Amino acid sequence: REELCGQSPLCAIDLEVIVDKPLRIFHVEVEIQDINDNAPVFPVNELNLFISESSLPGSRFPLEGASDADIGTNSLLIYKLSSNEYFTLDVQVRNDHNKLAELGLKKALDREETSEHILLLTATDGGKPELMGTVQLVITVLDANDNAPVFNQAVYDVTVLENTAKGTLVIKLNATDLDEGTNKNISYSFGNFVPPIVRAAFNLNSHTGEIRVKGDLDYEHVELYEIRIEAQDKGHQPMTGLCSVLLHVLDVNDNAPELIVTSLSLPVPEDAPPGTVVALISVSDRDSGDNGKVTCSIPPNLPFRLFSTFKNYHSLVLAEAVDRERVSEYKIVVTARDEGAPSLSASSSILVPIADVNDNAPAFPQPIYTVFVKENNPPGAHLLTLSASDPDLRENAFVSYSVVERSVGEQPLSSYISVHSESGQIYALQPLDYEELQVLQFQ
Repeated sequence: REELCGQSPLCAIDLEVIVDKPLRIFHVEVEIQDINDNAPVFPVNELNLFISESSLPGSRFPLEGASDADIGTNSLLIYKLSSNEYFTLDVQVRNDHNKLAELGLKKALDREETSEHILLLTATDGGKPELMGTVQLVITVLDANDNAPVFNQAVYDVTVLENTAKGTLVIKLNATDLDEGTNKNISYSFGNFVPPIVRAAFNLNSHTGEIRVKGDLDYEHVELYEIRIEAQDKGHQPMTGLCSVLLHVLDVNDNAPELIVTSLSLPVPEDAPPGTVVALISVSDRDSGDNGKVTCSIPPNLPFRLFSTFKNYHSLVLAEAVDRERVSEYKIVVTARDEGAPSLSASSSILVPIADVNDNAPAFPQPIYTVFVKENNPPGAHLLTLSASDPDLRENAFVSYSVVERSVGEQPLSSYISVHSESGQIYALQPLDYEELQVLQFQ
């Protein structure tokens, strides 16, 4: 779960099952629930702290907390400090719901008596069974310079657009030091545990405390940067003050929708009933909020409609009857457009051929043909060639010819004429006698 979804409270995988004949889609959502399989982890095994012997009881010193890759109760950490006479542990919950552990001084230090204190800080999570992690605190007692720089805020909340230009000022930090001379001159730097992704994205001016954009910001990649800033004075034994900058990246509409045709049921028979599913289409947009809301459409005046089926899935459905002899194929442009400002869109073309069915009867160009034949014609004489047409395709358009049998006098019609089944040519089978038969009518 941690590899798939990180710290997201809901971890789910969407699956789609496509069933053919008839074409349908089923959607399955698999939720992966967290188990307590990650122990709390401190950034280092040993943390070195430097505290002046002039620090007053009640002074507090921020500690780098532990992290737990689990979520919920499994990631709720309880901190405990090994027993000692000089220091206490105070844990506060910040605005971002993370716990800030601080080392409190309960008794004045004497460097000449004890120059180093070694303590053990334990973090235990709320899982069952519970897991724990530890870090050794090595506290060196410093002499002299007895005022550490102090920021005017412990936590700074800042927002910046993801398309902010490089060099843009994000925030100017300010820390003060009550000492005099070089002991009050301050330089700013990133904390030791600031990850490379922060250093690649932002630049900190060590003299002014200005944080400026250095690299490309991408909301879809990182939404929140937590930056630990140190302000260190320039005394002989320098002291350090800490603050956190929570930098929220705001989304802009910089990703066009993506449109994928996942399945097609082609060609479409011209006798297919309205409601027949022609294609399944999925759309997505990596942006968030309105920038990630996508609507899908096709041009009007087509015998097709687009219906939303589940989340960002759509079905292209036949809306009315089609006739291959009128339109043999349709080119449908599907457009996906988000609700950002300005709006971005993407399109995909679907070619829908119409399959022929035998829905047209052969037809002659005219209903009646009149032919004049001299009597006593030779047997096998060609009388007439008829041609009928059929607008259907292939075998549905093949035409064969035959004469409707009936009697002429006392003889069957087939004794007088014959028709070639493929060419439609009509021949006389015997000489015709005007005195006996003046008109020969047949179908």
